[in-house]
Amino acid sequence: MLLDCVIIGGGAAGLNAALVLGRARKNIVLIDEDKPRNAVTQESHGFITRDGINPSDFKRIAKGDLSKYPSIKIQNKRVIDIKKENQAFLIETAAGEPLRSRKVILATGLKDNLPTIKGIDQFYGSSLFSCPFCDGWELKDRALVVIAENDHAFHMIKMIYNWSTDLVICTNGKDILTQEQKEQLEAKNIQLIETDIIALRGSNGQLETVQFKNGSEIKREGGFVGTGLKQSSALAEALGCKMNDRGGVEVDPFGRTNIEGVYACGDMTISHPAQLIIAASAGSKTASGGVVADLVNEDF
Repeated sequence: MLLDCVIIGGGAAGLNAALVLGRARKNIVLIDEDKPRNAVTQESHGFITRDGINPSDFKRIAKGDLSKYPSIKIQNKRVIDIKKENQAFLIETAAGEPLRSRKVILATGLKDNLPTIKGIDQFYGSSLFSCPFCDGWELKDRALVVIAENDHAFHMIKMIYNWSTDLVICTNGKDILTQEQKEQLEAKNIQLIETDIIALRGSNGQLETVQFKNGSEIKREGGFVGTGLKQSSALAEALGCKMNDRGGVEVDPFGRTNIEGVYACGDMTISHPAQLIIAASAGSKTASGGVVADLVNEDF
């Protein structure tokens, strides 16, 4: 069977793309490996009608919505290869028969690349986060640490100051701020510590102490960390999709990549801020203005 579209990735972008395609009467398969980036957190915020929802509940409700449309099938598998075969794509998974499809939407997302600090995994997603728009409200007015190691640090500090003015900035041994930026922090009574961090301490996911190489430590109630980002999947690169200078897949306004018939949406295009509602919107736009529009033009 030749499908209209295969969507790879079951996050907000892929799920919303599937909904739009199903309602457009297209035969599709959504392949979901179920390894979401937001699995570390218990709540997701900023999505109207779904504010504070557990990410697994969000996915369960979304799949319930998709179940109303008979042309949508969901497979819990891992895609290992995609090949262009004449005018179609051959999608191979780790189990089962390969799928053939006219179009492919990549919605495989990103992975966080956390700083190498002892204990950071115990707190990331519980009291240490990367996105203030997602979790800033819950940490408002608390004593926070901001761990930032790159030149994005100053922008991050200014944003987080909106939620709490009790900040300590830790660059983990990196000299990344200009003298002018340091003076601005001092004017705001924001402490800057450029010493290496040796460990984060606390209990039950609650950050309590940041310990430094010189033997000093500070007490904090939570914080934010600047994470590096990398693609969750190598499929886009293997297909020859062009990447932008931030490491995201380059797309037009409707998710088309430089490879005809291949689309990308959601976090993997590296759009900021990385929120569920933005990813879902990108999935909808890619499905409607990209895939459906192209299929209709080809078939009319």
